[in-house]
Amino acid sequence: MLKVYLDNCVFNRPFDPQGHIRIRLETEAKFHIQDQIKQQRIMLIWSYILDFENAYNPFVERREAIAEWQKLAEVDVEETQEILDAAHSLRKLGLKSKDALHIACAIEAGADYFITTDDLIIKKTRNLKATKVVNPLQFIEIIEGER
Repeated sequence: MLKVYLDNCVFNRPFDPQGHIRIRLETEAKFHIQDQIKQQRIMLIWSYILDFENAYNPFVERREAIAEWQKLAEVDVEETQEILDAAHSLRKLGLKSKDALHIACAIEAGADYFITTDDLIIKKTRNLKATKVVNPLQFIEIIEGER
C-alpha cells in the first residue's frame, strides 16, 4: 500500500479561494486522495509538525477539520533527534525549517510520496531520493497510471 504524507498546505487547499482553475483542480485531487485514504487504499502518515502548524490555524473550523485526519493516519511520527538531524540536512536544499521537518517526518515514516501544493518545495527537492515530492495533481496522475 502506498504511504503518503500531506503537508499543511494540502490540508488547507479546500479552504483557499477557488477562483483559479489550478486551486480547484488541486482541491478535487486532494478530495480524491482523502477518499482513497478512507477506503484504505492509501496509507496516511501524520506528524507532530502537522499538529504544531495546525494548532496555529486561526480558523477554528479549519483547524478542527484538519485535526480529524490524524484519526485516519496509520503512522503518527513523533520528534526524534534523527528527524531533527535530517531536517537540518534538508535545510541545505534551501527549505524553510518547518518544511524540512515535514519532509524529514515523511522520510522517517517511509512515505512513498510527500504531497504539497508548494511549487518551491517541489523544485528544491526534485533530486531527493528518499521520497518523491509531488503536488496533488501529479500524485493522481501517478496512481491512475499504475492502475
